[in-house]
Amino acid sequence: MADIRYPSLYQINTRVRLTELSRKLGRAATLDDVPDAECDRLAELGFDWIWLLSVWQTGPSAQAISRANPEWCREFAETLPDLKDEDIAGSGFAIQGYTLHRDLGGAEALSGLRQRLEKRGLKLMLDFVPNHMAPDHPWIDEHPNYFVHGSEADLAGSPQNYCRVQTKNGPLVLAFGRDPYFDGWPDTLQLNYGNPELQQAMIGELERIAGQCDGVRCDMAMLVLPEVFERTWGVRTQPFWPAATQRVRGRFPEFRFMAEVYWDLEWTLQQQGFDYTYDKRLYDRLRHGHAGPVRDHLRADPDFQDKSVRFLENHDEPRAAATFAPEVHEAAAVVTCFTPGMRFFHQGQFEGRRKRISPHLARGPEEPVDPRLEAFYDRLLAELRQPVVREGRWQLLDCRPAWDGNWTSDGFIAFSWTGEGGGKRLVAVNYSEHQSQCYVALPWTDLKEQTWRLRDQMGESVYERDGGDLASRGLYLDMPAWACHVFRLEALSPAASDPEER
Repeated sequence: MADIRYPSLYQINTRVRLTELSRKLGRAATLDDVPDAECDRLAELGFDWIWLLSVWQTGPSAQAISRANPEWCREFAETLPDLKDEDIAGSGFAIQGYTLHRDLGGAEALSGLRQRLEKRGLKLMLDFVPNHMAPDHPWIDEHPNYFVHGSEADLAGSPQNYCRVQTKNGPLVLAFGRDPYFDGWPDTLQLNYGNPELQQAMIGELERIAGQCDGVRCDMAMLVLPEVFERTWGVRTQPFWPAATQRVRGRFPEFRFMAEVYWDLEWTLQQQGFDYTYDKRLYDRLRHGHAGPVRDHLRADPDFQDKSVRFLENHDEPRAAATFAPEVHEAAAVVTCFTPGMRFFHQGQFEGRRKRISPHLARGPEEPVDPRLEAFYDRLLAELRQPVVREGRWQLLDCRPAWDGNWTSDGFIAFSWTGEGGGKRLVAVNYSEHQSQCYVALPWTDLKEQTWRLRDQMGESVYERDGGDLASRGLYLDMPAWACHVFRLEALSPAASDPEER
């Protein structure tokens, strides 16, 4: 399957989805039970990638820790007021082994679903967690030197970051997996990237994963960068990602790597072999609600932008419908989805779900569908299926004051898409809480001597404008707070103009 320049990805909480199917079937569902009709729908909606969250084998140790942690259980109960122990499966990121979880159907079920997705042009993405393993991973007994060790003093002085583990070779003090800014995750143990043998073992794990899917989303990928690892643990390491990505691609040339990454280390990971990196910075700036910082962010190097993953929610972030007011949600979604890079959507986003589901849970709450938001995303996905925004050329546009002294033009974010066949899209968003006016400068050189119809793909508006005026002054916009347009431009002959549509 050839790569799309700007693909779309849909994240599915695998355990939650199979719990829903189990209720309908009256028995435990596996990946074999995912209906073909569901695969068809995902393909018809225009997705290129399906990310199945939390498919790997987890064990009883991490599950017991999840069920016993008071802080986590309070969060789980807020999500599920009727919470039961069986709802707490344990974190999908506390991995006991990179084999499909036995409850999900085993390796054959995963292979079968991958084949069904491939027939529909869909690629499969799975998790890779480089930083840590579950407390009952076999390496604890077989290769204890793969983990970061601590002392009795560490355990006494920092019990939130160290624990005593019983192994077949006797008790050990080991570090919890963590990042440098927070306490450790008590259901995981930290891998030691200062050990070259561990690095080779993790590359081996990646190679095994690569035989089962088309790409990986690498959890907290920046934590194993040498500068971050040394800051966290005081241990010097050799770079891991360049060797890992190169080795995997040596066997699987089309395999793709996506990084969850923060702290302005996105470009670093792109340079070390990642095809895509999370763009949390754009998300944060959209949450702050000001257009200027968003425009500044979108002036980044085009190569960086093409490898950015744009999202409004995922399993780590709060639900978009609970974070943004309805009109702001739509404006932010248009900005997010019509910029270059990978477009990333999360299960429940289209329906307006409001409760985030922890990756420790195997069941989600029942929530009503938001019909307005669902209709909005139907329109948005229909437009994202168009070649002009999947393969075309993107450009950030200047928005000039509509008249002297009118400062409201600063509220606009506007950009164009141009397809190889001449297709044109103009995206304009008034990302502010007030009515705003501007002239947006258009990039196309073939506007003159024609009349142009501007049809809003996200609404019902249709306008006709003189091409000479568009070329000289730009397009005049007067838009309410948080309004957005995605205009399709169509050239008309003079006779084709319809004054009723002006």
